[in-house]
Amino acid sequence: MSRQRCVRGAIAGLAIAVVSGATQAVAHHSFGAEYDAKKPLALTGVVTEVLWTNPHAYFLMDVKDASGNVVNWKFEGFSVAMLNRIGWKKNQTMVPGDTVTIAGFHSRRDDVNRGQVRYIVFAKNGKKMEFGAPPGTQDGGNTPPVFDPAP
Repeated sequence: MSRQRCVRGAIAGLAIAVVSGATQAVAHHSFGAEYDAKKPLALTGVVTEVLWTNPHAYFLMDVKDASGNVVNWKFEGFSVAMLNRIGWKKNQTMVPGDTVTIAGFHSRRDDVNRGQVRYIVFAKNGKKMEFGAPPGTQDGGNTPPVFDPAP
């Protein structure tokens, strides 16, 4: 292989690595960038989808609003690796159809039904499990008041 081909290959590989790294850096964020520790959430609903993705796992849940209308919410939590370490099992611990109560925090944007979940309590067995980190560990050190309405 010629020296020129080697140099071109190295440059192409470096460009791909830089673009891939930039994509990951943009995708990840702190708690404080997305969620508001002054907007606690306590909701009960039915899980419609569980997404085991990186850098965070998500789930969607149907919740009845004050008027009785069903509204779909999207919630973010730990990474899949962290969930596995603390006892979560894909397609077992939480599945579509489960009724759950969450304790978490609303998005900084009021126009979206989105939040970060700290705890989940399962109606099927009463078990309370962590799903996401407390705000003070991800928002640059700002420690919000303790919030844990889930039993």
